Amino acid sequence: MPLPLSLLATTVAAEEAAGGVLQTELAFVTLLSIAALVAILLQRIRLPYTVALVLVGLALALFGDHLRIDPDLVSGDVILFLLVPPLIFEATLHLRWEKLRRDLVPIILLAVVGTLIGTTIVAFIVTRLLDVPLAAAIAFGALISATDPVAVIAFFRSLGVSKRLAVLVEGESLFNDGVAIVVFKLALALGAVGGAAAGQGEAAMATGPWTILLLFAQVAFGGLAVGIVLGYIVSNVILANVDDALIETATTLALAFGSFALAETISVGDGFHLSGILAVVAAGLFVGNVGTRNTSPTTKLVLDNFWAFLAYVVNSLVFLLIGLRIDLTRFGDYIVPVVVAVLAILISRAGVVYGLTALHRALGARYPVPMNYRHVMYWGGLRGAISLALALSLTAGNVGAEIAAELQYMTFGVVLFTLLVQGLSIETLIARLGMSEKPAQRLEQQRKQARLYASHAGKRELERLRDDGIVVGDVFRAMSSVYDAQIDQRAAALREHLGDWQELEQEMVLQARADVLRAERTAVADAARRGLIGDAVHGELSREIDDRRAALDLIREARGPGGSEPLGGPKDARATERTEAVMASPGQGADGGGHENRPERDSRPEPADRPERDSLDRNGGGA
Repeated sequence: MPLPLSLLATTVAAEEAAGGVLQTELAFVTLLSIAALVAILLQRIRLPYTVALVLVGLALALFGDHLRIDPDLVSGDVILFLLVPPLIFEATLHLRWEKLRRDLVPIILLAVVGTLIGTTIVAFIVTRLLDVPLAAAIAFGALISATDPVAVIAFFRSLGVSKRLAVLVEGESLFNDGVAIVVFKLALALGAVGGAAAGQGEAAMATGPWTILLLFAQVAFGGLAVGIVLGYIVSNVILANVDDALIETATTLALAFGSFALAETISVGDGFHLSGILAVVAAGLFVGNVGTRNTSPTTKLVLDNFWAFLAYVVNSLVFLLIGLRIDLTRFGDYIVPVVVAVLAILISRAGVVYGLTALHRALGARYPVPMNYRHVMYWGGLRGAISLALALSLTAGNVGAEIAAELQYMTFGVVLFTLLVQGLSIETLIARLGMSEKPAQRLEQQRKQARLYASHAGKRELERLRDDGIVVGDVFRAMSSVYDAQIDQRAAALREHLGDWQELEQEMVLQARADVLRAERTAVADAARRGLIGDAVHGELSREIDDRRAALDLIREARGPGGSEPLGGPKDARATERTEAVMASPGQGADGGGHENRPERDSRPEPADRPERDSLDRNGGGA
């Protein structure tokens, strides 16, 4: 009996939908595989991870059909609604309020006033040199003012640059993303063309500048309020009362997306919504500074590892998609607008960074921003995911087809310039400014330690060759004696160097202790998998190790950025005492006693700070 036409049509539609889902899944797997391969290759090539991903994405765009990756999969909504919230939330989780508060004034100046000034400068240049309407130029100035610090922060960690500079760069970026989106939407409303959007634009223009500023305040502060309320609930209701790492981690994931979605569904004015990005910023700051202090060390580690992994995946996808979305073959048609856009952002960024930091200093700031910081903040103002997402949301319906295409390629050009030119040269700038906090004695220690490590590896390989019968007799003995002498000589040189710089020895002890604790954690998990211990013992031993790792993190934080502060003062004496306690027997904690039971939440000392992240450092080890 033949199938009814309606059922046949439904079946065909379902098969097509399933094929689309499968195609998307295959594209996702392909992109992740490419990202992993790039990361492996970068272990041998010194190149910023994000820059390498963009280059690979550009190459993939040339033969994307063969890889069955649809560039149209990269839409502004996908980036803005799915990829940006976890990036923002993960960054704010590790931004300490104590450090942010110290530089909150320059950060707010740069993020709010700087975004408005930068938008105005870019819009003025674009309207003067290109045939772009004022409202569209303002929208472009806003979207291109959203900075992306991912690649720069990775360099900061690998070079040991001051944490204060990292806070300034990251804090400005987190807040100016939200401000830029608000200004962008306002500009589109004021200059909208066609249909209901035009009525919205005319209504907005008729309200006057003060009403527009009020609307801006409602959108921005309303988003922050949503994030604070949700962050408070999660931190003080769930994280403080639930002792389950998986539940707490899932809750923070729901918070990251939920705060964004809730803010974007609350309307203010005529057709506007609260800022989802600022809601995520506020929620992440609240959880990172309040919520994580209500959790156990085990939950902190799970949270850190989960968000580090998620940020790694999302960063990989974002920068691959940036490269995929840019069509290099059409750049020739827009070369003049691209050059104008690049010049505009360089001029506006200079005015914002140097002008506002000078104003901050002139107002009698207690902690003015040093000039070398300003140079790095200027050249480190890279553009990335937010700018691309907003540019892709430009359509014929809001700015016109020709203007939308022109502004999109201007955005692509600026993103490529900042990533490939500024991103590749920021390390050289930092080195020339002498801002790396890896002094000569630490570099020399690393050289001596690496040479000793290499000698031991060579000796082990020689012994393996002897055991396999490849090297025998006098040949082995001669080569072995050379290695023994070399090892003795290099070990003595390292001991002598550590005797001259005792803080380096303590740093090596802390690092070794961290490695040993990771090995202990792995061994306990392996014992549980083999059935040697039950779940209760596994959880108990894991908590003991996690408590010792948390104590070790406190010691590292007390030592300052990268462990580079010289020892010997009162703080360092306390750190030394804690180090001796942490170096106690494996079954003991910092107090010298066992950890048979995890301390109650209200009896645990609050950590001074979370250990500095390794998650965005995609180019090697930290300081």
